[in-house]
Amino acid sequence: MMARILVCAFAVVLAAISMSFAQDDAELVKKAQNPVSNLISVPFQNNTNFNIGPYNRTQNILNIQPVIPVSLGKWNLINRVIAPLLWQPYDSTETQFGLSDINYTAFLSPGQPGKIIWGIGPIFLFPTATDEMLGAKKWGIGPSVVILTMPTPWVFGVLVNNLWSVAGDEDRADINQMTLQYFINYNLPAGWYLSSAPIITANWEAESGDQWLVPFGCGAGKLLKIGKLPVNVSAHGYYNAIHPENLPYPEWTLRAQMQFLFPM
Repeated sequence: MMARILVCAFAVVLAAISMSFAQDDAELVKKAQNPVSNLISVPFQNNTNFNIGPYNRTQNILNIQPVIPVSLGKWNLINRVIAPLLWQPYDSTETQFGLSDINYTAFLSPGQPGKIIWGIGPIFLFPTATDEMLGAKKWGIGPSVVILTMPTPWVFGVLVNNLWSVAGDEDRADINQMTLQYFINYNLPAGWYLSSAPIITANWEAESGDQWLVPFGCGAGKLLKIGKLPVNVSAHGYYNAIHPENLPYPEWTLRAQMQFLFPM
């Protein structure tokens, strides 16, 4: 239901809002595509995962992802938070809803980067889930790094982290998981762009054959303005071509995002 609402909102906004696209707007598009840019943003990213488990249920994750950069002289500290609201199905009919575990990343990045843009820092996992079904009940920490380059009209980059659990409920499974997201954008006139940004995960604690989830897919987006507020909207579809053999996984994912931008 949430995915349908966001996709409908996406279509309505595209049809209802017209705007003149200036050079400043083109630069804003590229800033929005740079995870460590000096730009305050608040993305709302909805991921709907279809056909999970023996009952072919649907899971929905709404990630609220504020990004707040802080200037430290020649460096920027990019604070990224992901707060997931999770609709988690179980058995054939029941669903649990609530806040899942929050993670926070602090990227240290040069204030005046060259052709290769990068950021590095720690990622933390906090056991904030409102129900035991919605989280790992573990504290976690690990390294995170992002590297990208932006030769017009392209953007190429990769963001990778690995989380290990360091404390928490001893009865719950330990965490040792890598998340890797590569992103490729091709920017078109008038704020449109094509992109692919699948999220690959590797659960190193799982048995052989159940470790990797590797999606493939793509989508499109556009920079709009609601009044004077820039908003970056996009929609993507991903098919999980490589997946666990014995664990529940979604066959495919629909992602819709609205990213509110606040240029500094």
